[in-house]
Amino acid sequence: MHRRQLLLAAGSAALAGRVSAQGESALRIVVPYAAGGSSDRAARLVADKLGARLGHPVVVENRTGAGGRLAAQQLRSANAQQNVLMLANPAIMVVAPLVFKDNGYDPDKDFQPVSQVSDYEFGLAVSSAVPVKELSHLLAWLRANPGQANFGVPATGSLPHFFALMTGEKASVKAQVVGYRGSAPLISDLIGGQIPVAFDTLDTLLPQHEGGKLRILASSGAGRSPFARHIPTYKESGLNLVATGWNAFFAPAAMPREQVRRLATAIREVMADPDTQRKFVDAKMTPVASTPAQTEAMLKAYRAQWAPVVRQSGYQP
Repeated sequence: MHRRQLLLAAGSAALAGRVSAQGESALRIVVPYAAGGSSDRAARLVADKLGARLGHPVVVENRTGAGGRLAAQQLRSANAQQNVLMLANPAIMVVAPLVFKDNGYDPDKDFQPVSQVSDYEFGLAVSSAVPVKELSHLLAWLRANPGQANFGVPATGSLPHFFALMTGEKASVKAQVVGYRGSAPLISDLIGGQIPVAFDTLDTLLPQHEGGKLRILASSGAGRSPFARHIPTYKESGLNLVATGWNAFFAPAAMPREQVRRLATAIREVMADPDTQRKFVDAKMTPVASTPAQTEAMLKAYRAQWAPVVRQSGYQP
């Protein structure tokens, strides 16, 4: 064997040894999306302090593909010896199983809820060209001008898409949902007056609202967002609707229950730490500390709220 081949073989063996050794003790947190997004930020904020509580390294891996479904499909096959969690959101655990005929995983049978760690709200915004400043005024305006009931969303099949449908149904407004290729073009068209109404996550809309380029009329949480105390909720505005998104940790079904409980306790302790909570707030995410049972109950309630909306929409990828 040539010297270069020997070096490569030695390097590969050493790497395999490190991975094997790490795999025996380290906790892997799989994030189904690219680095930099809210799910990735949440995972890394937790990982920064989780290792000290567990007494071994915590490694965050970004495993992208198929809108997050690839990571879920791979995690479902993990065996009992693998120390791995996935940070997932409603798109993976609620929406995808409803709209894809061959999803590749069962969100109930293949995973165990561990701990929810964050919440986020949606916002309804209008362009400066729309002559309203309150949600009740907008609904009256849309009923008087049904041809203007075009609701822009950052992507067809996204949570804002279904939230827009929920809003139209609750308000008895027959709306046409217009899907964009991301938040940037949606907000650009809203500011430019090409579309009158937009739905997106509150943190995405806030910078332009604060800059006076658009108006957020209402947020979708049960209470006012800590990041926008001046913006009323849907309920305060007369529309009985609450809708949020979330990030939560899930374990593969094969993971022993005692290990799940140990990880859940450690994550809950991390999320109860004031410094962790401050960092989540600084990242404009609402921190949550929850048990596996609370996370499971949240998931069931969330599915009960959203599944009928997703099914009634008739959406197919």
